[in-house]
Amino acid sequence: MRRFTLRTGIRWKITLAIAAVGALTALALSLVVHSAARVSMLESARDSELERVQYIARTPDAGRKPIWGAKINDPELPTELREKARSGRRGTYIQETPKRAPEVWAAVPLGNGQVLSMHHQFRESANMVRDLDRALVVGSLAVVIGGSALGVLIGGQISRRLRKAAAAAQRVAHGDPEVRVRDAVGGVVRDETDDLARAVDAMADALQQRLEAERRVTADIAHELRTPVTGLLTAAELLPPGRPTELVRDRAQAMRALVEDVLEVARLDSASERAELQDVALGEFVSRRVSALMPEASVRVVADEIVSTDPRRLERILGNLLANAARYGQAPIQVDIEGRVVRVRDHGPGFPEALLREGPSRFRTGSTDRAGVGHGLGLTIAEGQARVLGARLTFRNVAPPGGAETEGAAAGAVAVLWLPEHAPTATGSFPIIQLPG
Repeated sequence: MRRFTLRTGIRWKITLAIAAVGALTALALSLVVHSAARVSMLESARDSELERVQYIARTPDAGRKPIWGAKINDPELPTELREKARSGRRGTYIQETPKRAPEVWAAVPLGNGQVLSMHHQFRESANMVRDLDRALVVGSLAVVIGGSALGVLIGGQISRRLRKAAAAAQRVAHGDPEVRVRDAVGGVVRDETDDLARAVDAMADALQQRLEAERRVTADIAHELRTPVTGLLTAAELLPPGRPTELVRDRAQAMRALVEDVLEVARLDSASERAELQDVALGEFVSRRVSALMPEASVRVVADEIVSTDPRRLERILGNLLANAARYGQAPIQVDIEGRVVRVRDHGPGFPEALLREGPSRFRTGSTDRAGVGHGLGLTIAEGQARVLGARLTFRNVAPPGGAETEGAAAGAVAVLWLPEHAPTATGSFPIIQLPG
């Protein structure tokens, strides 16, 4: 069962958290203020009502004709307050009604069992409480909106720093050794993002040093092997003719080719290679090279174009792609040229999934069945040479007719070389194109 995941940015998470905390805080404070204000107003109304009824009780006509609407033995007087007054004590009472404002009662004893009382509704104070509630709602909304805006600003800053760090880390992962995540993040504020950036930079430096050490070791081993392998090949030429001599020569030639390939990979990995550019007609150039390298392959020029590239490196790429198609694919092999794009297709079982997913890797062949031949360096060298040209080399499989492409079932493999519109300069960088306007 597939698990549902919701992806949101850290900016909105921080904003939501601040808004939620602000709303809860404003709600709690509003409830406290509302309750305290209502209780205070009711207590003030009770004291005021009690003072008024006590003043009336002290007037001469209090027992016969009280003033200000006071009543003697009012039948609507709440029972609790009546009993309290008859026992000789003065008191107040709040009478709550569902649809009306609360009524404030005050009563004092007059003697002879008489009770003087008066009451009024809590209208003015209730209106004040409603006004206070409206002010609290407006204030709470302002707090939530202000907190959300603050969350967007804070979260946006953190999100921007993290996106810069992620983009710089991606560039490091794609082989740019000059990028430093800490410099990409920038800013004056120092926080956990800087700690993360420094850790990523330290990890990248350590990996770069290890890779450089491995490249040097590989290049040194291949360089040291070149002399004895050349001597072995020369000695094999002196052997008498025969089947054993042919086997020795073949193995020596294979070992020499492997050593040369390893040295070429080491040079490409060092990023010191530079293209020697020439203007060539791509369609004509590819047609002539394919005819020389693999006459049985068919060539189709859809659209020819003049490109600025290194012919030697382009020929190396074509040779490796054709050799890979011949070794691991099946005939017919087709080469199509369309503008700056060159496609090499075979009709074999296709590229393995690991190559399609991760790209070429040294000592991993371009077929699921190695059959004991090849070292997996051909496509690695082709990709490295394409990188020197500023080009892009992609790989895909052709889906079989009448069905979707599945693992282990393909109608051929296609390698596509995309030559750039602007070739790299002599320093290996790319020219800055000034756009009009």
